[in-house]
Amino acid sequence: MSDAIPISLTINGERRQAFVQPWHTLLHVLRDVLHLTGTKRGCNQGICGACSVMVDGEVVRGCLTIAANCEDCAVTTIEGLARGTALSPVQQAFLEVGAVQCGYCMPGMIVAATALLKRTPKPSEDQIREGLSGNLCRCSGYVKVIRAVQRASEWSDA
Repeated sequence: MSDAIPISLTINGERRQAFVQPWHTLLHVLRDVLHLTGTKRGCNQGICGACSVMVDGEVVRGCLTIAANCEDCAVTTIEGLARGTALSPVQQAFLEVGAVQCGYCMPGMIVAATALLKRTPKPSEDQIREGLSGNLCRCSGYVKVIRAVQRASEWSDA
């Protein structure tokens, strides 16, 4: 690991340090170095959205994002959305509506929905579909997912 470089990130509000290889992805650092396993490895090609996280408030694909490029950035993962032991409004809405089936894609879907609601607090159905278009789910027909985002948008602090 002679070419490992130190990086410093703020992960879910906590300052974290890691030594990474220049080619390590943010997904690798989150899951395999920092042991935050909520973010999933799906296609590993940036297509499915299972690895979606927010970097400085923008949704990115963790599997395509070079970790060293995130030096001094604020990263939010699915683990960082809850408020203490309480689920975030988006997480709660997904649970209440029954949007989660196998659950594998849901962390990325919930992160993307959270970012959407921060940008557009009261999105139309078309805006929801566009906001989640980079997140694929093989189990659902997206009806409950869309309903969950609509429900979360009804709560003022989603």
